[in-house]
Amino acid sequence: MTVLGQIALWLALLIAGWGVVTGLRGVSGRRPDLIRSARRSVFALAGLLTVAAVSLITALLRRDFNVAYVATYTSRSLPPVYTISAFYGGQAGSLLFWAFVLSLFAAAAQWLTPRRYEALMPHVAAVTSGVTLFFVSVTLFASNPFDRLPFTPADGQGLNPQLQNPGMVVHPPLLYLGYISITVPFAFAVAALLSRRLDTGWLHAIRRWTLLSWTLLSVGITLGMWWAYVELGWGGYWAWDPVENASFLPWLTMTAFLHSVMIQEKRGMLKRWNMILITLSFVLSIFGTFITRSGIISSVHSFTQSNVGYFFLAFLVFIILGLAALLWSRLPLLETEARLESALSRESSFFFNNLLLVGMAFSILWGTLFPILSEWVRGTKVTVGPPFFNQVNIPIGLALLALTGIGPLIAWRRASPQNLKRQFAGPAAAGLITAVLLLALRFGDMYAGVAVALAAFVVATVVQEFYRGVGARHRLHGEGYALAFVRLVGRNRRRYGGYIVHLGIVTYFVAFAGMAFKTEMEASLKPGESTVMRSPYGHTYTFTHLGVSQYDRLNRWVTAATVEVSRDGKRLGVMKSEKRQHFTCTVNMSPCPAQLRRQSFEPSTEAGIRSDLREDLYIVFAGSVAGTEEAVYRFTLNPLVWWVWYGGVILVVGGVVVMWPGTGPTPASRRRAMAGYQVELVGSGRNA
Repeated sequence: MTVLGQIALWLALLIAGWGVVTGLRGVSGRRPDLIRSARRSVFALAGLLTVAAVSLITALLRRDFNVAYVATYTSRSLPPVYTISAFYGGQAGSLLFWAFVLSLFAAAAQWLTPRRYEALMPHVAAVTSGVTLFFVSVTLFASNPFDRLPFTPADGQGLNPQLQNPGMVVHPPLLYLGYISITVPFAFAVAALLSRRLDTGWLHAIRRWTLLSWTLLSVGITLGMWWAYVELGWGGYWAWDPVENASFLPWLTMTAFLHSVMIQEKRGMLKRWNMILITLSFVLSIFGTFITRSGIISSVHSFTQSNVGYFFLAFLVFIILGLAALLWSRLPLLETEARLESALSRESSFFFNNLLLVGMAFSILWGTLFPILSEWVRGTKVTVGPPFFNQVNIPIGLALLALTGIGPLIAWRRASPQNLKRQFAGPAAAGLITAVLLLALRFGDMYAGVAVALAAFVVATVVQEFYRGVGARHRLHGEGYALAFVRLVGRNRRRYGGYIVHLGIVTYFVAFAGMAFKTEMEASLKPGESTVMRSPYGHTYTFTHLGVSQYDRLNRWVTAATVEVSRDGKRLGVMKSEKRQHFTCTVNMSPCPAQLRRQSFEPSTEAGIRSDLREDLYIVFAGSVAGTEEAVYRFTLNPLVWWVWYGGVILVVGGVVVMWPGTGPTPASRRRAMAGYQVELVGSGRNA
């Protein structure tokens, strides 16, 4: 199977190159045969890379330890679900995964795109084949998952313990899917530039692809936060880690694009800006992959240092220079069709929204690259930590939250005083009342208080929009309120699905505000000893250390500490935190005797977590004192953490609503025409 996979990769390399040549030559030479060949090469490429992917998965499941990749990332004791996830758990496998999924997306784009965009499809085939060609080339020449060892070890090294988590089974592929699917909108943008078809057609063609990419990135980032929270044992879910930042950057630029593209569709404005945003999103997705694989940054998420980074750096330079030249040559065709008429308009609010999103992206990019740049220039690496990112981005985030409520309510072109009063009276009152209540309650953190008050304002705007829409359908069509709500959303999915997304963003902000009241303490306890901790909500927690135990489980040696927890005198139960030492066996034996075990990774920590709607109790066993049963603990109370995950669910629901395929008219809209005035046209022919 590995030989078959290797052959499939080499054939894919040739087919991808052929797709690039025939796609470009077919259009320039007006050769329908070459255009058909380019389209067919996309499907052939998907078939070949599917064979390569299946070959690697087969080698992993068969535990073919003669394959270097299998020996490095699996072991005999590794559970099957994590054996499959090892496909994308290492560098070589993840590159093959990227090429494989990209080929499927490219084939889907060719298959599903309506015929009215047929003029763009040869260029789309050329661009997607070109990007696939790059990833196949890197896989073959720099990080080949089918390379074999000169010997066959008895067992493999196993998968990194931090990746042996249910969240990591779905988080990396979803994040990869978000990264990879950006290639399709990018390909349409380049196709529009190459073909000079720069009307709104290409925007309509990529609408669902862009939403799909954005939604997948959102889910991947949220699952990444969940994995960091439950697996790394540090008590948080976002640390401004370079790889976290790299995944966040294209999300910001795509969010800006999804807003500004509405201005182009409605008013014919921001054509150049939208083209820059979508191409920048693709560049940042490649940059994120470069950051992860180059080894130039230190991150718990990144792969080891290798020469793969040079390939990505060269590809980035080529893409940036090529796009800059192409955009420069097409600037006269991207002239705006209208001008901004007033600062008090929806166009203006969306434009400010874009500036803030791109400004946040720039600040994050600068903070991420600054240690590298400082080392190159001065020879000393200057670390940029969370205080910098928080200081810069929290005010920007609050301004974005305010615009989330302002943008949908303000009128296009120019808002009148009457419009502003009618639209903002209720939401502004809700925000002000919330702010006054927080001041009366002596809410401790200023930024958190502002976030909660702005969240109330945004929620009020969304509720107001749904209330008015449902009320209008109820009056006009006589529908019940529940039916009116369903049909309102169904007939205006883009608008009201966007409002649901806004509710998800608000939920995130409220949850982030709760982390301002995070409480931590450490304690060293002997069996039977207790310690007390007060919650931000006024509760008193009592922790009683019960003891330390040790035992084998699958492929790890576990040292576990147990604590009895009570709140305000009421027993909540027993919680456990573990230190895990993973091992492999030097011979093919199960179970493996202690004398034949080989430590495979550094010890990992499994936190004990108890969650509810208000706060999470987070317990970490730091270790034993001098080998005794006296244990060192870190106790953390994290307010509103559940709301981060709820925010992600709401966000996905909104994204699905916006992407959901259209339906026909509702029964209410198919009413019979009523008697009225009769109109008679006088004249005939062209003058009628």
